[in-house]
Parts: sequence; structure tokens; C-alpha cells
Amino acid sequence: MDRVSVVMPAYNATATLEASMRSALAQTHAEVELLVVDDRSTDGTWDMIQRLAAGDARVVPIRQPRNAGVAAARNAGIEAATGRYIAFLDSDDRWYPDKLAIQLQAMRGEGAAVGYAAYERVDESGRVLSRVRPPARADYARMLKGNCIGNLTGIYDRAIGEPRFTRMGHEDYVFWLQVVRMAGQAVCASPDRVLASYLVRPGSLSANKLRAARWQWRIYRESERLGVVRSGWYFAHYAAQALHKRF
Repeated sequence: MDRVSVVMPAYNATATLEASMRSALAQTHAEVELLVVDDRSTDGTWDMIQRLAAGDARVVPIRQPRNAGVAAARNAGIEAATGRYIAFLDSDDRWYPDKLAIQLQAMRGEGAAVGYAAYERVDESGRVLSRVRPPARADYARMLKGNCIGNLTGIYDRAIGEPRFTRMGHEDYVFWLQVVRMAGQAVCASPDRVLASYLVRPGSLSANKLRAARWQWRIYRESERLGVVRSGWYFAHYAAQALHKRF
């Protein structure tokens, strides 16, 4: 089977890290390597990564030379990956066991190099806040209306090239815009079937709506270099989609 390299950045994540790692290692698609990148944590995160790596050869522990942020940590994981496919899972999120198998089947069936899936948003007690059901497929123009690809569900074939994360607000979105532009399109595996669980923390960056809106506008104008009118048109779609995600 084709190997999937799972990139997991971690910083002071001892409370959630082990469960997240085990959800990646428990995939029914067994050909997995898990690259866990410690961004110079100050708690026991690095010790936990090393302990779990000692018990499973599929875990590749990586430690950053300095604390450089999540974009740099993910890039370090991409650069060390050996698999045909790259997928991402943060150290406080989880996958369902058949997540990769279902996605790979859908991608092969559609002849697509990029895939994503539906996921649920949960609070720290495990209560489901909402379920995000993305469209069946997305091209670059559709992605400009709002991010269809939850980073914890995204996967791509490295045959499209070697994209990297940029350190800026909404770096996940900027990355998947780049990936979809390179690949042409992305497909959703069973849009109504939830395959992952995203933890929503109180006071998280993504919970600050005004800041997120400013980041979105900056992406249109600076990263994608769209004009004011076109940026405004896409921003209206982004706002409507962001509201829809919460219900």
C-alpha cells in the first residue's frame, strides 16, 4: 500500500498528544508514518513523543532547534516525510479509524491528487458543537469563497509538487489554496460521513472572528493578489460560509 506521512506539530501538548497520536496509528490503512514535530515544548511533550516512538517504529520524533511556530513545524515534518501522500493532524485533534482508507479510495476513484472530509467540532468535554460538511469537490475558485478543507482532514499526493506553509494568519487556508491551485481540484470522501474530530478551545485564535476576518482580507489582497472588488465579492462568500459552519 502507498505510505501516508502524517505530520503532527506539537507544543506543550501532554494533555491531548497521546490520544491524537494513537488515532493516527490506529488507521485501518496500515502503511502510515507519523512525524511528530516538537516545537521546543517546555513541558513533557518531547519525553512523551520519545516514549511513544520507542514503542512503535512508525513514529518519527523530530525536535525543532528553536520555537518557530506551527508553520515551521509542519514544514519540518513535510521535509522529513518519506510517504507518497502527506496528511496533517494537530496534537489535540483526532481521526476515526477508517479516515485514511476512505479518503484514499475516494481519491483513486475520482483520479484526484487532493482529498478532504467532513469533521465535527467538539469542546473540551467532548460535546459536539457542530458538524462541518464540505462540498463534494472544490477547485481554486471555490476555495477562494472559503476554505473547504479542514486541515485535519486534508491529504495530498506529493506528485503535485512540494508546497509549504507560510507564517501568517490562516496559514492552513493559504496552504490549501496553494495545493488546490497546483492540483486543479480536490474531492471530499463521503461528504455526509464525519471522519475526524476538531477540538475547539475557548479563546483560540480561530474563535476570534474579527481577527479572522482581517486575516481573510489580507489573504485576498496580499497572498492571492486580488483586486478590491474581487476581494470583496469573495469575502462576502467567506462570511456566509463561516456562519454556516457553526450550525
